[in-house]
Amino acid sequence: MKIKRIIWGLGCAALLMSCSEKEVAGTLAVDKELLYCNVQIQKTLSEIGDRKMMPRNIMDSLSHWKLAPIDISEWTVGFWPGILWYNYENTRNISDSDAALFYTDLLDPLAMLPAYDHDLGFQIFCSYGNGYRLTGSEKYKQIVLNAADTLATLFNPKIGTILSWPREVEPNNWPHNTIMDNMINLEMLYWAARNGGGKRLYDIATRHAETTMKHQFREDGGNYHVAVYDTIDGHFIKGVTHQGYADSTLWARGQAWAIYGYTMVYRETGDKQFLRFAEKVTDLYLNRLPENESVPYWDFDAPDIPHEPKDASAAAIVASALLELSQLEDKGMKAEEYKTAATKMLIELSSDKYQSRGSKPSFLLHSVGHWPNKSEVDASINYADYYYIEALIRYKKMKEGLSVTDNFKK
Repeated sequence: MKIKRIIWGLGCAALLMSCSEKEVAGTLAVDKELLYCNVQIQKTLSEIGDRKMMPRNIMDSLSHWKLAPIDISEWTVGFWPGILWYNYENTRNISDSDAALFYTDLLDPLAMLPAYDHDLGFQIFCSYGNGYRLTGSEKYKQIVLNAADTLATLFNPKIGTILSWPREVEPNNWPHNTIMDNMINLEMLYWAARNGGGKRLYDIATRHAETTMKHQFREDGGNYHVAVYDTIDGHFIKGVTHQGYADSTLWARGQAWAIYGYTMVYRETGDKQFLRFAEKVTDLYLNRLPENESVPYWDFDAPDIPHEPKDASAAAIVASALLELSQLEDKGMKAEEYKTAATKMLIELSSDKYQSRGSKPSFLLHSVGHWPNKSEVDASINYADYYYIEALIRYKKMKEGLSVTDNFKK
């Protein structure tokens, strides 16, 4: 299928620059930033051409996307279709819908494979989940339901969590490993449970959240990236890092996953223990941010701060989560604190320091993927862009007096 593209060119750039909405202290010019995202998306579509691949990253020294193949081992392939669906949600242009449909349908083969790891939620729910939310496609609904059942095959009832990386069991001697990122994939299970998948999926997601809360966090609310469990009696063996600086440090994106994850779990369960825990992990993150800044260093305890790289992806994830948390709060002061923090994060991300603008077709600069592996350090990365546009859409809904997940519960 050949995508019908709109080449915006200089005329659209002029429109963007002439937009009358200005950002002032404490206010986000959300329509201007969503227009900016649309401009960058059209650049990316033009750059990809007819290649059936997904934009993955752009290193700081480069100006074009590194494209990723459609493969079950590529955990980020769902983010680009998800970005396109959020863009369509804002523009309601048929050409934007066509692009989202095209890239979502490229993922069909992934939905028919056995579980490779926990990332099915990122791959399928960000793409088909958003697609179903906006189109009501029965095909998309069934794909999400099938993916939820597949993800559930990795759940170990003796331990109480979903196995994250089957491939790491033998080389690292991690009999059953669960990573913090896995909290995000629970959302697909909750959705499926509400939409015909059955209460079993709800119970799996909730038990995973409870077990993770019990074992994968330190007393102060900081988390271990990886929790390792014994498969014989299910006991917790140890907590380690994989992408943070050290086992005992606070990896920024890992904490972002926790904030987003436990906010979502509270939304789905209504259990106040998850709200209180979401507050705990959030307050630690906010209290550790650099003074007068809203974008964290890639690890809050990295040894060479202030010369360590920042991680815009963590800020985008947290901004999106806090907009929702502010609406779920049962404490008025907390709600206002979280909304203000999220707004500051989006304003900072929307500045010339973090937006790619004319230098690259991505939305954001300065994210860190896997610092210990020296991979995607100081890069534009597709999931940073995904959570940035999600946060902007949520902010706009909040401005309009809507729930940030107003059309989620279908």
